Amino acid sequence: MSHTNQPVTPKPSRACFAVARLFVSNPIGRWVAALTALAALALACNIPGQATSQPPAFDPTRAALELQATEMSLQLTRQALDSASQIQPTEAPPPTQPPAAESIPTPTEVVPTATLDVNERIASAKILVYEDTPYIGMWVKDTLDGMDLKYTHVGDALGNFMENLNSGVEWDLIIVAAEAHERVSGEFFDVITERVVRQDAALIIEMWYLDEISEGRIKTLTTQCGIELQKSYNLADSIYWLDSTHPVFNEPNNAIPLIHYGRYWQWQAGDYLRLLPGSDATLLAGMYQNRKSDYGVVASCFDGRVIFQTFCNHDYDQADIRLLWENYIYNTLKSRFAVVP
Repeated sequence: MSHTNQPVTPKPSRACFAVARLFVSNPIGRWVAALTALAALALACNIPGQATSQPPAFDPTRAALELQATEMSLQLTRQALDSASQIQPTEAPPPTQPPAAESIPTPTEVVPTATLDVNERIASAKILVYEDTPYIGMWVKDTLDGMDLKYTHVGDALGNFMENLNSGVEWDLIIVAAEAHERVSGEFFDVITERVVRQDAALIIEMWYLDEISEGRIKTLTTQCGIELQKSYNLADSIYWLDSTHPVFNEPNNAIPLIHYGRYWQWQAGDYLRLLPGSDATLLAGMYQNRKSDYGVVASCFDGRVIFQTFCNHDYDQADIRLLWENYIYNTLKSRFAVVP
């Protein structure tokens, strides 16, 4: 039987398949190995084959070229893979957030506290007055009328005075003008002291007889005030301001010293006061200009809410006394409202 030689289809070598597979499976190295792989494929894949019946003759030159091309392709592929592994993927930066709107605090609205003007409070003050000079002139009452103030005036009725002191009325100012040698004493000062100390009431006392009751129930009040009896005197004399800048002599009037006197009372006209050791009281007026702690006849204490006067009004000029008493009333009430809302 004769055999007819058939044309043999060329078969690519293993190197051809290896390079092709590497080219497909490693897309990162495609561009690196492309040129070298094409050269190897041209050599390895396009060499004509021999008939199946006869193995192709070994060509050492071609084998060397194939091996060299394969090694070069693998080396380039490894380098490409190493370079790719060193390149870290870069994360896209987070979207830029717009800056938060600045929080501007809303200013707190300050609601003004409704407070009455001191003059309005004085105009509506509750004032209780004892005054025992109906036959020689009610100078304290006249002063209150001149200030257009409302008040409860009991005259010299001691019973009515005590009744009002013990009432439920919260008196802003209590006035004791005991000049006509009547005596507000004893239990009256128990109630008055209670009003001053516990209720912050204002108090103005005019009296000539402290020497007769100084060791009685009034002593609690005078001790807390910081004053005591020094001695009595018989006849009125000139009175000088010991501190001419004090509000009692300047608000609301410019009160002048009581230089001129008439000596209405001819005996036991008044008493001298002196300060207790460590006292917070102030002697405002006295018979001697250079004596600041004794021989006083006007004293202020309890932070200006209380005034003691130990001379008689009617020994001096009425106009001067009324100016001074208007200042007494104004300043004691002002001090009262400074501590009582």
